[in-house]
Amino acid sequence: MDCNFCGENVPRGKGKIFIKKTGETYPFCSSKCERNAALGRSARKVQWTMTSRIVRGKEKK
Repeated sequence: MDCNFCGENVPRGKGKIFIKKTGETYPFCSSKCERNAALGRSARKVQWTMTSRIVRGKEKK
């Protein structure tokens, strides 16, 4: 399972899963990712995320 914010792998039994009333699940690898998502920050603009690294050409999928 991948983190909903940063894209890193979340090992089984680690991290948190936020579940909406609609049944959608949002796995997070750390509280850092959870807080950034709650603040409405875009993962593309936060430089330490995997999504940002792919967009900037520093990392491949």
